[in-house]
Amino acid sequence: MTLPSTAPSRSRALPARVPVAVVGGGQAGLSISWHLVQRGIEHVVLERHTIAHEWQHARWDSFCLVTPNWQCRLPGWPYRGEDPDGFMLKDEVVEYVRDYAASFRPPVHEGVAVTKLTPSTDGGYTLTTSAGQIAADQVVLAVGGYHLPVVPPYATALPDTVVQVHSQQYRSPGRLPAGDVLVVGTGQSGAQIAEDLHLAGRRVHLAVGSAPRIARRYRGRDMVDWLHDMGHYDMPVEQHRDGEAARMGTNHYVTGRDGGRDIDLRRFALEGMQLYGPLTGVRGGRFTFAPELTANLDRADRVDDNAKDLVDAHIERTGADAPAEPRYTPVWAPQTEPESLDVDRIAAVVWAIGFRADWSWVKVPVFDGAGYPTHARGVTAAPGMYVLGLPWLHTWGSGRFAGIARDAEFLADRITELTSAGAPTGLSRTLAVAAASSAARIA
Repeated sequence: MTLPSTAPSRSRALPARVPVAVVGGGQAGLSISWHLVQRGIEHVVLERHTIAHEWQHARWDSFCLVTPNWQCRLPGWPYRGEDPDGFMLKDEVVEYVRDYAASFRPPVHEGVAVTKLTPSTDGGYTLTTSAGQIAADQVVLAVGGYHLPVVPPYATALPDTVVQVHSQQYRSPGRLPAGDVLVVGTGQSGAQIAEDLHLAGRRVHLAVGSAPRIARRYRGRDMVDWLHDMGHYDMPVEQHRDGEAARMGTNHYVTGRDGGRDIDLRRFALEGMQLYGPLTGVRGGRFTFAPELTANLDRADRVDDNAKDLVDAHIERTGADAPAEPRYTPVWAPQTEPESLDVDRIAAVVWAIGFRADWSWVKVPVFDGAGYPTHARGVTAAPGMYVLGLPWLHTWGSGRFAGIARDAEFLADRITELTSAGAPTGLSRTLAVAAASSAARIA
């Protein structure tokens, strides 16, 4: 299936200056653009690739959403299909995002990479791009937080005979060489890729990390439906028991494949998948693993049980009509803790241990000691500079289709307020110079 681009031509020249520049043309960038279009605020959206590029080119062939289609609620563009409780496949997600862009024709410049962002001495910001410089009074960074794929340093110890791909590069079982496959990591991507290989009849070895799991359905409904009704997707990060640390957490593993189901690593083990604890290195021709398989499987089950406890309490409190359902009983438990595996047994490794952020191109002092942009609901300390689309930006829904609309509207209100104030950014020349000097010191 070939999906046509709906974005404006790449050849259109950038203006010299705009009131607002949005960096990133994914669902977050498009969402803020929709609000700015409705308000008549001139802006540009700078997208280094094409609209929906990551959905089309950085997902495997059998990829599907893990949240129901009804949660796809971009501003002015709720899900319009016939299966609200289903889970869109990769090409359907691409089509959804591109159709959204076509619905209001945002001023997107595709193929324009922003390589540097600095404060301007005359107020606002200067963006250095692959198409030249552009000045903006305000800037929205809508580039997410998953920038650079993580591969551990000890990957270089593997021989050339072992094919290595990151989850971002994985496409299908048939694209890997024949033989055993080691999947490292059990977040959403790792667990789903392991299942993809397992269902294709490949012999899979899985290094199980500390990611939590959650049931697909419980007591007659999808768990997402229950969590939505209980307000969990609307919970501000400040109210989370872990506070802002929740932003660095790992998502629960579950799948929407074939209509949606649990991912049960214990059942995979019964069916022949080899499970290990977290991978710790490669030494002497062997992969080594921490003896934490039992602990990680048990911890994932506890998280699932805790979520069901919340549902049970909600049903009792509200009197909701829901059938009783027995709790999950583990179908398998490791008898030993396997601590090594011969490298010679493995034909390919899929690294599914996540991404790290790269904000090195942003030369504005708005980052904490760990390099995370400090903000209050997306508003940074630098006047006229915002972030959007990050996990737990404001709520659990912030990094998902479900919550981006609310975050984008909030930031659009802030942008409108600053625009209406009269000054380009509300940032005086003196403050701009000071900010520029600070940015230079951290460059």
